[in-house]
Amino acid sequence: MSIQQVLDNLPKDASSAILNKLFISPFFQALGFVDLECYPEYPTGERSNKTDYAVRKNSNENDIFIKTGNNPFLLLELKKRDDNLEEGSSQYLSTKKQLIRDLLAPNCKTVEWGILTNANHVQLFRKHGKVIFPATKCLELNDDSIELIRNRIDNTSRALTVAIYNNKGGVGKTTTTINLAAYLSLMDKNVLIIDFDPNQQDLTTSMGMQTIDQGIYNCLTKKDRDLIALISPFKLKIKFKNETRDFRFDVIPADTSLLNHGDDYLRQLFNIYRFREILEPLYSEYDYILIDTPPNWRLFSRSALYAADVVLIPTKHNNLFSLENAATVIKTFIPEIQKERGDGSPIALPIFYNGESITDSQKRAAQEAIKEIIDKAKKEERFNLVPYFYPQYTKAKKNLNIFTLPSYANISGFQFAKIPAVYKDKKARSYYSDLAKEYFLQ
Repeated sequence: MSIQQVLDNLPKDASSAILNKLFISPFFQALGFVDLECYPEYPTGERSNKTDYAVRKNSNENDIFIKTGNNPFLLLELKKRDDNLEEGSSQYLSTKKQLIRDLLAPNCKTVEWGILTNANHVQLFRKHGKVIFPATKCLELNDDSIELIRNRIDNTSRALTVAIYNNKGGVGKTTTTINLAAYLSLMDKNVLIIDFDPNQQDLTTSMGMQTIDQGIYNCLTKKDRDLIALISPFKLKIKFKNETRDFRFDVIPADTSLLNHGDDYLRQLFNIYRFREILEPLYSEYDYILIDTPPNWRLFSRSALYAADVVLIPTKHNNLFSLENAATVIKTFIPEIQKERGDGSPIALPIFYNGESITDSQKRAAQEAIKEIIDKAKKEERFNLVPYFYPQYTKAKKNLNIFTLPSYANISGFQFAKIPAVYKDKKARSYYSDLAKEYFLQ
């Protein structure tokens, strides 16, 4: 029986009890799971919270998930059929919040997917470490949407693709990209960084590498070229955790030939989808792909955001333009790309202050500026910027904390040595450890 036949037999106002009895089993079967792989009322480890269902394939006869409950792969939040799960509705937002809470709970660290459904609509979310982002829009539930979701689940991408971007220069995008990659490599993550800013080429220069002529350009414009040939490893033997060994991450240097052509000419050769297409073969090779993105809103920055799952936005507390431009990225540029992609991604991660020491008076001044930015967006565009500037803010607890990467001369100073500060300096390492754990590592 197809999922559509199951849906046709359900009452339009089916309760959770009816859905649990008549809908859930064929729904999971359509996604490739059998009953013994589906654990109802799964305890998340966060107080006494339970998620409606956790599922995972059984690996052998001694590893039955409904018995062991070990290493869940997917969580599902089930609502009544007449609950409104259209995107933006209050019930949708509260259900999404509940699913995200469960995905980040202690017993769910191995989970890679989350689903919310009411047997009318369904949406799939991808979880990569601490990052949770839409893998589909909230879709009408039918055979086609089930096939789409199953295909996504069966072909889970290893990589999280991150565009480091602000539509304002001088906020430390390149330094962040390099040192974040270095720290993630210390955590045994396989990382690729891409210098996608042909005008400045700062990442390539900072790594002591040579730019490439006709490199990325050929991959973007020709079907028989791929990015693998452009990858240069950066390796360094260092002592870490009382052990000396080689650490590495990979780099794709900037392409100088991209400077020879304007946007109008390049748009005739490739569109903003193309960069994502040529990245796809690398998704299974890396844990993280970090894109150093130009500080503008032209072809390369648009292409970088189109290729990304999430956008990491450095700002400066003492640079009003960096805060205003961050707001523009969040409320205008990213929704524009989301509309182009049609799957709800990329999403913005909360902003952070990059490389700054902040006094109390400076913090208050920044908060006043941010309040004006938030109020203006709410009044003129009905866009809620609060979660992106103050992610810990609630009505009950008005927390105005913004993650801050402290000022430290050795971080920028190591650019002259062509070595990431994280590899040589313990304090720099601790700062980027905090950044990685704040946004990425669970």
